[in-house]
Amino acid sequence: FLHLLVSLFFSIPEQESFFQDIDLLQKHGINMADIKKLKLVGICTVKGIQMTTRKALCNIKGLSEAKVEKIKEAAGKVLNVGFQTAFEYSSKRKQVFHISTGSQEFDKLLGGGVESMAITEAFGEFRTGKTQLSHTLCVTAQLPGENGYSGGKVIFIDTENTFRPDRLRDIADRFNVDHGAVLDNVLYARAYTSEHQMELLDFVAADSALLQIIDSIMALFRVDFSGRGELAERQQKLAQMLKQLFVFLEYNVAVFVTNQMTADPGAGMTFQADPKKPIGGHILAHASTTRISLRKGRGEMRIAKIFDRF
Repeated sequence: FLHLLVSLFFSIPEQESFFQDIDLLQKHGINMADIKKLKLVGICTVKGIQMTTRKALCNIKGLSEAKVEKIKEAAGKVLNVGFQTAFEYSSKRKQVFHISTGSQEFDKLLGGGVESMAITEAFGEFRTGKTQLSHTLCVTAQLPGENGYSGGKVIFIDTENTFRPDRLRDIADRFNVDHGAVLDNVLYARAYTSEHQMELLDFVAADSALLQIIDSIMALFRVDFSGRGELAERQQKLAQMLKQLFVFLEYNVAVFVTNQMTADPGAGMTFQADPKKPIGGHILAHASTTRISLRKGRGEMRIAKIFDRF
């Protein structure tokens, strides 16, 4: 299913082998009923099985340990689960595409735009342009770009009730594209708790969107887990959610998240100019491929800076 949908967006020959539909497991003795059970929880490719633990697969209703072992064995026959050369991995990286931010200078700063197979995080204080950038990407992700990129759907998970379709219409006017087409290609969901946010990621895991946006990634975790006593549990749940996002990256999807900031109690000891830092701790910092710091400039100007990049 994923292979068929993604091939609509790309004309690159290598993309044909990038997705291996889970139906291929039938050739290795896995019956269609069990394959349907996997699809119901969002596992639609053979790679998806490789990225799911045996424990998690056993939690799927109707799959016993024996069945899970058989499914894992079949997936191993379809996939090359061992090592590959750096040259082979380099060929895979050629499939990476970039989504424009709508600003030539900003794109140049990011090396071409928001990158696929990567998590791009933008953080800043209130009214620094995080949500505006998210809305702009909803439109630019649908426009043709370089290296054969022809645009695709967007998934937008809203945790702070900031999504506004009217903004998309205004941005669509800027790029001279049809309002209806733009809105039809954005799959929107409002998340009300951190648990709901994670459930939504499960729900959309099998979709074919080329850009996944969460605005903002930590807002609900900040509410649901308060104080240092719940910090360890919060970080554990956050790590689980980030693992879900890593699954998207394997499908050559771009992930863009916004983040809030908090006061840094230890900043005064180091004489930092700005005693604030993005929330999420080391777990989010290590997960993000590119971290962008946004701050206010004079008037309506906003200043973007690469805070960290792998």
